[in-house]
Amino acid sequence: MGEQNQISIKNKKAGYQYFLFEKLTAGLQLTGTEIKSIRDGKANLTDAYCAFKGDELFVINMHISEYSLGTHYNHEAKRDRKLLLNRRELKKLLTKIKEKGFTIIPTLLFINEKGLAKLDIALARGKKTYDKRETIKQKDNQREIDRGRDQ
Repeated sequence: MGEQNQISIKNKKAGYQYFLFEKLTAGLQLTGTEIKSIRDGKANLTDAYCAFKGDELFVINMHISEYSLGTHYNHEAKRDRKLLLNRRELKKLLTKIKEKGFTIIPTLLFINEKGLAKLDIALARGKKTYDKRETIKQKDNQREIDRGRDQ
């Protein structure tokens, strides 16, 4: 099991489009074909977000490709998937979400050492256009500094 479990799918747009605050790791309620597709690295978090339905938190728009060897029992690629958190964490997130401008964004999907799929989520606030430009400037400056060190 050692080397194969290094699956981690990152949401690269999250840090660019949002200011990320508190981070949590949540379990996912998946079907058998979904976990097999994740182990094959066939998942995408780009347009995914989390929302409450009643007292439960779901990840919406997370794309997990259908399992190639699946039969008619295969899963839907973009179905809503329940996140597994304890009640205290859910209440804390729910109160933060009610504040203006906050949302919950998935940042990383990975398989832990026990072989279970976990999703890192972050409390986020959207960036304005000028904030995004500032982020690009900082990355460019850091790249120039790194190039200067190499020479």
